[in-house]
Amino acid sequence: MYLQKLTLLNFKNYEEAELDFIPTVNCFVGNNGAGKTNLLDAIHYLSLCKSYFNPVDSQQIRYEQDFFMLQGVFEKNEQSEVIFCGLKKNQKKQFKRNKKDYSRLADHIGQFPLVMISPYDISLVIEGSEERRKFIDNVISQTDNRYLDTLILYNKNLTNRNSLLRQFAESGNFDPDLLSVYDDQLIATGSEIYQKRKSFLEEFTEVFNTHYKYLSNEAENVTLQYVSQLNEDAYAEGLKKSFRKDTVLQRTNFGIHKDELEFSIHGYSLKKFGSQGQQKSFLIALKLAQYSYLYKLKGFKPLLLLDDIFDKLDDMRVKKMMEMVVQDNFGQLFITDTSKDRVEKVFDEIGMDIKVFEVSKGAVEGGHIKDEAFVNRSE
Repeated sequence: MYLQKLTLLNFKNYEEAELDFIPTVNCFVGNNGAGKTNLLDAIHYLSLCKSYFNPVDSQQIRYEQDFFMLQGVFEKNEQSEVIFCGLKKNQKKQFKRNKKDYSRLADHIGQFPLVMISPYDISLVIEGSEERRKFIDNVISQTDNRYLDTLILYNKNLTNRNSLLRQFAESGNFDPDLLSVYDDQLIATGSEIYQKRKSFLEEFTEVFNTHYKYLSNEAENVTLQYVSQLNEDAYAEGLKKSFRKDTVLQRTNFGIHKDELEFSIHGYSLKKFGSQGQQKSFLIALKLAQYSYLYKLKGFKPLLLLDDIFDKLDDMRVKKMMEMVVQDNFGQLFITDTSKDRVEKVFDEIGMDIKVFEVSKGAVEGGHIKDEAFVNRSE
């Protein structure tokens, strides 16, 4: 699978743009603020129905305009697939595949899988556990539609149970039978999510370790650890134990919404003891492991988007990373960088031809293929 063409209209800082891509490496170069990352975000939006950076859809519309439109032509299974997305202010966004509306956007997730690596990923290290749970959920959801449905239902059940706890506190009346109904709903969905997260991380951790060892030249020892209250207690028992605390705090304190993914280096917290370069290497290995996992389960290569990844990486790690991503197990690649010379030098050294687009103030120029040759690695 690869993206052949991208069309933008009134998307972020782009009035209009149309780009044709090659199935290998496509680079957007230009100064900071020119709009390079917005092109990556447009691709992300077409694949996953949302911006990578901003959850508010209306804020993707160009300043003083009333709508935006995106269209992508994907090559998949030797057939062209046209994906359209449009949004007008104060209206629901539209998603179409080959001119047919989706009955629900969840059916689109995973059809055109994608992995993005960005400086914003540092939130996975420095922010709270919710960011790391979102990462787990994003990967699994691209391979399992049922998981996304179960997660949505769990969050609804959790909201309902928390509302009930507040009602008990406000009214002074406690209904154990009604709470039992809510508990059963939470246990059913939460247990399923826990098992899927646990199985996923058992497989994913191995892949991650392989990528990090290669990227760091085996110089560092890192670990991923899935921490869940369900590792210690069965769901029903855990809810029973936390009941008194739940009634005092008026919220549910046991369940998969408390899960954590711990990152460590040499046995210590990556957040507290990892250098910027080590944290960035960790995150890149995490995302490349996501790519490998998706490829294995989907049976075809996702898109890989790399936003300003050369910053804070030493030359050895940059070279090792690019050697990894141009091997046969990686497909179409999109890269942003401020230096045209740097990206051309990196790919010259590993013998890979690239297509370079020069971006300036929401306009795209060039699109020339270096050496006018490329190898088709789209399958």
